[in-house]
Amino acid sequence: VVYEQEGVFIHSSCGKNDDPDSLIAGILRVIEKENEVVVDWRPLDETLDTSNILCAGKDSSSVVEWTQTPKEKCSRGADRPSSYEAEWDMVTTVSFKKKPHSNGDATTHANGESEWSFLFSLTDLKSIKQNKEGMGWSYVVFCLKDDVKLPALHFHRGDSKPLIKCLEKHVALNESPHDERVLLVKTQKSLSQSFENLFDEPSYGLLQKWKKDPYIVTMGKFSKVTNYIVGSLRSSDTSNQRRPPSEMADFLNDTIPGLKINQQEEPGFEVITRIDLGKQPEVSRREPVSAEEWAKNMDSEGRILDVDYIKRLIFKGGLCHTLRKEAWKFLLGYFPWNSTKEERANLQKRKTDEYFRMKLQWKSVSEEQEKRNSRLRDYRSLIEKDVNRTDRTNKFYEGEDNPGLILLHDILMTYCMYDFDLGYVQGMSDLLSPVLYVMENEVDAFWCFVSYMDQMHQNFEEQMQGMKTQLIQLSHLLRLLDSGFCSYLESQDSGYLYFCFRWLLIRFKREFSFQDILRLWEVMWTELPCQNFHLLLCCAILESEKQQIMDKHYGFNEILKHINELSMKIDVEYILCKAEAISMQMMNCKELPQTVSEILGIENSSVTPDSDTGEDESGAELSCPTSLYQSVSTPVIAANGTRDGTQETAETQTLA
Repeated sequence: VVYEQEGVFIHSSCGKNDDPDSLIAGILRVIEKENEVVVDWRPLDETLDTSNILCAGKDSSSVVEWTQTPKEKCSRGADRPSSYEAEWDMVTTVSFKKKPHSNGDATTHANGESEWSFLFSLTDLKSIKQNKEGMGWSYVVFCLKDDVKLPALHFHRGDSKPLIKCLEKHVALNESPHDERVLLVKTQKSLSQSFENLFDEPSYGLLQKWKKDPYIVTMGKFSKVTNYIVGSLRSSDTSNQRRPPSEMADFLNDTIPGLKINQQEEPGFEVITRIDLGKQPEVSRREPVSAEEWAKNMDSEGRILDVDYIKRLIFKGGLCHTLRKEAWKFLLGYFPWNSTKEERANLQKRKTDEYFRMKLQWKSVSEEQEKRNSRLRDYRSLIEKDVNRTDRTNKFYEGEDNPGLILLHDILMTYCMYDFDLGYVQGMSDLLSPVLYVMENEVDAFWCFVSYMDQMHQNFEEQMQGMKTQLIQLSHLLRLLDSGFCSYLESQDSGYLYFCFRWLLIRFKREFSFQDILRLWEVMWTELPCQNFHLLLCCAILESEKQQIMDKHYGFNEILKHINELSMKIDVEYILCKAEAISMQMMNCKELPQTVSEILGIENSSVTPDSDTGEDESGAELSCPTSLYQSVSTPVIAANGTRDGTQETAETQTLA
């Protein structure tokens, strides 16, 4: 939803404006779909379903109340501890969920309440008629190409200017020479254009946009403009359209200052020659950690008995969903691993007070104050825009007036108060969404998100230091893994691995299904089997696609297009197995370059075990995390998904 306005009325008769029977209140939306943009108007149902009231109160144990009735809520509210000051009422969020309408797009329905509904694609729009300024309520009339005129839409709140501005992002509108009130649609402007004037520029202009704001272009636009790039960058006149490799290198180096990926040219970098890593070992995965296994690893006070063991279990199989709400708090660092149940309860109480103090800060800002605070206005505008398009197909966030969306917005606004220097950057809503989905709790979700952002902070900083570092590190790893593939990418102006930008920026959030992301993130949060395991996941995906890219001689645009089209098609269990196998390959390498050792956090990499004991000839113990491959007495799942009833033993998983 790229535009939404309530208070848009159809005047169903020529009666007086104050005649309620002649006014049909509705909501107007512009919806950006995969292949088209549609305009949708539907009447509002004035009956509210009070069973769907959301109350985000200060009691963090019941922030999301999906079906609680007002009567139940009132009785619960009376039991609040006396320490909850009255001022907290100011930050309580109350929202009503309207009963859904049917989604029919015809103007003739059996139900009289929705007979005025309409929906059309912008490809069918011929013109828009507006009234003159100062002539009563602002209204618009849409005329379609088949000369069908839709009912006039009257804007009782605000005017039609934001709507026209929104539509101009998708279609070219010119004033009619015969009537200044009429805007005519120019048909030659592509409707697949999803941001201003993109396709009106040469291909170099697109790269300039990426240089100016790589976040916005990468997050939402690359996948939508790939076909255009293929046509423009590789046109028949390649001398004009295709940038030479040296110029491409200069451009990307300017985009991310300090980005030097070619080791041979950068002083101080180690030159990686071809090294034989040996064959990738077979790796299996196990069942997710069960509630029973988790409970067995806790003492009577709720303290985790063997942290390393439970992390190994999570790395090898993930968590069953019922455990995530508790276990993620440990994995993200919100709960200390050695804390007792009582200590965690006290921590939550303190963190609840701290959260609502910060929430109060932005909730209590008046409109007049906000007019004089441009940064807060900008943060709010970005958040509202992103929240309305974050995971809307997920039931937790779908529909209008959704409690999940309200909490998503409030947590992100509160984070701006927590870290005002960083504030909000596009992509952060993608990181919060799965966390809130799992926690179902405003306060816990906020503090888990804070911990996650501590890890990801550099990705979103203006200097892009985190992205620069990760792209350089990924290039080191990929060159060691397959120098031939790296050379091929460089020959196609793709050696900077810019197509991995989105993977790294939001940790594959847009590449895997929502449920797969829950599994992938909890595995990465174990920090096993080495540092920067997410870079090995990138290597695993690229290595899986290497054959097709090279066999079909993909060029600059084809590589970009192919990588983008992998979204939602990657098998998470297969990639986890492959990435773990790559980590074992590198840990076993006798001549592992020092640069790679530092990236993965592996010491003494030139020494490898010659037996299953994990010791070298002198008896010195390896410093790489061999504990990961100790015995785990559980069924395992092979990379092909088949179940193996045998136990996973030290003999089958030894680093040797």
